[in-house]
Amino acid sequence: MVLIESITKHFGVNTALDSVSLTVSPGCIYGLVGTNGSGKSTLLRLISGVYSADGGQVTVDGEPVFENPEQKQKIFFVSDDLFFPPQATVDDMRQFYRAAYPRWDEARYQRLLELFPIGDRRKLSSFSKGMRRQAALILALSCAPEYLLLDEAFDGLDPVIRHAVRRIISDMISEYHMTVIISSHNLRELEDFCDRVGLLHHGRLLLECAVDDIQLGFCKVQAVFNPRPSEKITLDGIRILSQELHGSVATLICAAGEEDALAAVNARSPMLAEAVSLTLEEVFIYEMEAVGYDYSKIVF
Repeated sequence: MVLIESITKHFGVNTALDSVSLTVSPGCIYGLVGTNGSGKSTLLRLISGVYSADGGQVTVDGEPVFENPEQKQKIFFVSDDLFFPPQATVDDMRQFYRAAYPRWDEARYQRLLELFPIGDRRKLSSFSKGMRRQAALILALSCAPEYLLLDEAFDGLDPVIRHAVRRIISDMISEYHMTVIISSHNLRELEDFCDRVGLLHHGRLLLECAVDDIQLGFCKVQAVFNPRPSEKITLDGIRILSQELHGSVATLICAAGEEDALAAVNARSPMLAEAVSLTLEEVFIYEMEAVGYDYSKIVF
């Protein structure tokens, strides 16, 4: 289990993370999403022991990771900014990681090379961005880590390779009970892959929930009123994240399930009302808007 308790991290006068707390359960696929500079990569580096926290605590299976070689053997971090020694080949890196990770799976490495035929004798410096990403994932998965941390891991991969990597990761979670934490700007990609998601912005955790709760806990309601509402609409017991009124048609984004939201709207006697579920991307945008962030500047 990964336990993050009130983590704070500063770089000079800049605060990368500000009192962030969350828990990642064993065998979970946890998605981190957020704006550029929101703190996603910093958080992954703290979990992997690359950075030490300025405040708070990060533990993996009850122990800190920073300057703890035994704990680091459980974790593999694939950075967004990949680095390999200038003259290294995939095979050179295989030998390096095989010595560093006690659960190295040679059979899996050979199978992955067959699935992703990038060649293990060429210099990694000659690879394209997508091929370097494939090489990093081959090495990471062959190490069979207990905790796999992926920073924009699918960036540069074509759709076929992306689908294959997701399937392999899912298989390894079943086989090794591996825990995965993945950061991405692609919310649609995470929506049907992750168990839980957390939204970071300006170093703070704005929202954290199970993906299934997105479908159950948020919805959009469109209702027609006659006469037209003369003031802002409120609903008993329902938090409204956003509302728009065009003529007699009101569009309400509600932090509630469809049934509860419709019941609250129907209590106001509309001529017509219907509710639809929201995507993960829509929920996050409306949540950020509700706390005053300009979502028009956000790129997911």
